[in-house]
Amino acid sequence: MNSLMHKLGLPESLGFHDVYSIDDPSLLEFVPRPAHALLLVFPVSDTYEKFRREEDSGKPEYSGSGPDEEVIWYKQTIGNACGLIGLLATLLKQAIPLTPSKRADLLYESHALEAAHQGAAGGGDTAAPAAEDQVDLHYVCFVKSQEGNLWEMDGRRTGPLKRGQLDAEEDVLSERALDLGVRSFLKREEQAGGGELRFSLIALAQNL
Repeated sequence: MNSLMHKLGLPESLGFHDVYSIDDPSLLEFVPRPAHALLLVFPVSDTYEKFRREEDSGKPEYSGSGPDEEVIWYKQTIGNACGLIGLLATLLKQAIPLTPSKRADLLYESHALEAAHQGAAGGGDTAAPAAEDQVDLHYVCFVKSQEGNLWEMDGRRTGPLKRGQLDAEEDVLSERALDLGVRSFLKREEQAGGGELRFSLIALAQNL
């Protein structure tokens, strides 16, 4: 993942770090702070799909664009690319003036992005799934805007989701951010009795 993002322009001073716990302070200390973004990886469940449909019901498709936009959101139109969509929230300056549908076209038609993505996907020990394959894992990204709002970025939704306000000293791994984001997701799954909760967290922060 770090290799892909550095090829796409992420400064070498930044990198992605595994988050081993959201409740054990001693394990959270392994992640450099502040954390600028938090990627949640989880298996898609019936509970999640029901919640997603209900929350999006009646909402118009997001159409924000331009330099005054609080966050840059991408609609996912490329199969099995939710992880990539989650990583792109701040990297493509050329996407700023475009509408979400045009941003999707920008990603779809980018040969440089495709080459970097395929190179990174082929670098692991496990074969990457084809775009048309059905997989049960999904990625969403939580970011803090310059205005201090916590946003959930998910290319399968109708637009970016504002989850709440954070104080100036709070990052995406702060207690409040976790309560508004990751923990609310886990609580919903637990209350539905969906069985074992499998998820992973990766934070974007300074490299050590």
